[in-house]
Amino acid sequence: MEFKLNGEQQEIKRAVREFAEKELTPELALEFDQKEEFPLSLYKKAAQLGFTSMRIPTEYGGQGYGVLEDCIAVEEMCRVDPGLGVAVSLGNLMIPDVLLKHGNEEQKKKYIPPLAKGEKISAAAFTEAEHGSDITRMDSTAAKTGNEWIINGAKEFTTNGSIADYFILLCQSDPNAQPSHRGQSLFLAEKGMQGLEATKLHGKMGIKPCVTGSLSMNDLKVPDANLVGELNKGFYYTLELFDGTRITVAAQAVGMAQGAFEKALAYAKTRKQFGQPIFNFQGVSFKLAEMAIKIESARLMMYKAAWLYDKEKPNPVATSMAKAYSSRVAMEVTDDAIQIFGGYGYLADYHVERFHRCAKITEIYEGTSEIQKLTIVNYLQKQT
Repeated sequence: MEFKLNGEQQEIKRAVREFAEKELTPELALEFDQKEEFPLSLYKKAAQLGFTSMRIPTEYGGQGYGVLEDCIAVEEMCRVDPGLGVAVSLGNLMIPDVLLKHGNEEQKKKYIPPLAKGEKISAAAFTEAEHGSDITRMDSTAAKTGNEWIINGAKEFTTNGSIADYFILLCQSDPNAQPSHRGQSLFLAEKGMQGLEATKLHGKMGIKPCVTGSLSMNDLKVPDANLVGELNKGFYYTLELFDGTRITVAAQAVGMAQGAFEKALAYAKTRKQFGQPIFNFQGVSFKLAEMAIKIESARLMMYKAAWLYDKEKPNPVATSMAKAYSSRVAMEVTDDAIQIFGGYGYLADYHVERFHRCAKITEIYEGTSEIQKLTIVNYLQKQT
């Protein structure tokens, strides 16, 4: 077992870091945080360099790497800025992943290449207002009529919802299924289809450049060809999808923690109090040591989950552990960073407060930390 990246992975890390440090400037980060706008030109630049299509096969326009390489890129972007990093890394959210596993060849050729190239943006609509993290129940319905499906319902907290070109929708396709999640299916929809409306949500706490929207489906008609995989298998496909995307969230969290830590470390070495750098005081230096320990531990958990996934041995427990712990570390480290900065840490111009605001979402989306603990508890119950 080797605890180091190979040469190609190190080159990916170097290239993405160089891009992020050049393009994701502090000034741009503040601007987009205040405007709450998606950085489209930045996303296209990253896509052209292949940084947003790491785990898409080359035959569909991607780089042909795995989840681990994708996580390396995501961590590097979120290290430089959490808001812009998340926005850029989630432009082609989920649709390529689910289609590669369960889509037919026609769907793959139509939808994946434009996403890989950064020409289109995607969104995955699972969450509903009444159910939150409980995707076993869906109020959105899909009814078959001839060669079409008529979809009605609403989705909340949809990443890229108001800017996406392509959507993946989880709907109840069999109202009589018991339990109900055995009657859910996934459908593809496109911007401009009659009956599909998206509204941008405003006033988020963090990751403001990563726009979030609400979706309304009123007699939305999608062709039968837009059914993904088998009928009534949508719930199981979604859980399978989360095994990969939750690792990406762990990478986001590690990147945010690393970025805030580096800022706090640099500040502690230059900020003087009582005639010497505050790093010389044990209260500060020990705090930084604890931050470094937590980040390294979280990164190793994230790498392990990604490695297992790439070896075609996805482990929901390893994934949940990585996401739950990494997100907690991101919150703790960014909070400690603010404390080291003192009053300046509370100001936007010193940036660490933005890292803290953005870190919170990693404990919430792709399944809350409590959902991750349920997965772990279910595993522990089965142990003898």
